Amino acid sequence: MKNLKDGYIKMQTKRYCQFLKLNKETLDEYKYWHDSSNIWKEIPEGIRRAGILDMEIYMLADMAFMIVETPLDFDWEEAFGRLATYERQAEWEDFVAGFQQAGQGLRSEEKWQLAERIFSLEDALAVK
Repeated sequence: MKNLKDGYIKMQTKRYCQFLKLNKETLDEYKYWHDSSNIWKEIPEGIRRAGILDMEIYMLADMAFMIVETPLDFDWEEAFGRLATYERQAEWEDFVAGFQQAGQGLRSEEKWQLAERIFSLEDALAVK
C-alpha cells in the first residue's frame, strides 16, 4: 500500500486529501472562522511559508474535507513540523479544536486523516 504522506503526483505538484469530523453544534462557527475575511492572517501566511501552494476545505454535513497542493519535493513531516512553530499556529489549532471531534492539544497533521486515492481519471485514461 502507498504511504499516504508521500502524496499523489498531479502534473507538477503533489495532492493530499484529508478528512476531519466536526462537532455538529459548532458547524456555523467553524465555517465563519475559515472564511477568508475572518481567518487570522498569520494562519494562511504560515501555511504558504511551510511550502503549501494551495489548500481548500470543503464541508458535507459534519465532515470537513481538505485538499492540499504542494511542490513535488514537499516533505510532509518536515513542513508540518515547521508549521507548528509559526506565529499563532498552536493558538489557532487550540481554538479550532473546539469545533472538531479530534480533541485539544493536537497539531493539524495529527487531527486530519489522510485519505487514500482509489481512482484517477487521468491514470485510467493513460492505461493502454
